[in-house]
Formats: sequence, structure tokens, C-alpha cells
Amino acid sequence: MIDIFLPTVHTFENNNIFTGSCGKLRFKITPNVIMATPKEVDCDASSIRCEIWYGEKCYELSDIEAEKSFPMSEEGRSDMKAWLEENA
Repeated sequence: MIDIFLPTVHTFENNNIFTGSCGKLRFKITPNVIMATPKEVDCDASSIRCEIWYGEKCYELSDIEAEKSFPMSEEGRSDMKAWLEENA
């Protein structure tokens, strides 16, 4: 069984981009953070976008094969992990 590592939701709440791979699958996860206050993230309005491609080339030289947005929540993170593992 494939088990792709993803960081915690808190990582994405801090506006961090994450890239990874599994076999030929490559992915880039980019948060869209909406702030409720200057120090508090509005998780209901925020989202996490995941883009995937296959092969040896980097993001900039590759054709993105699929992309999907997920809610910025633990459930959204779990759904994204399952989606990535289905596509690996």
C-alpha cells in the first residue's frame, strides 16, 4: 500500500508550499490562506490546491495533469492524501 507523507494542516495555515513525489508521481501543494484577523486564519474560507504531474521533470518544465482544491481542514488534508495515493 502506498503511504504518501503530507505535513499537518498547521503547515498550510502558515502559507507554506509543499512538494513531494511517489514513484513517477510528482505533486505541489499550495495553500490559499484567508486571514480572519491579522493573526488568525479563516479556515472555512481558506483552501489547499494540489497539482500533480508524472515524470522526471521539475514543476516549471512539466505539464500539470490534474489539479484539485480541498478545504483547509484535517478532513480536507485526509481527502487530498487519498486523492494523491489514488493517482500514484
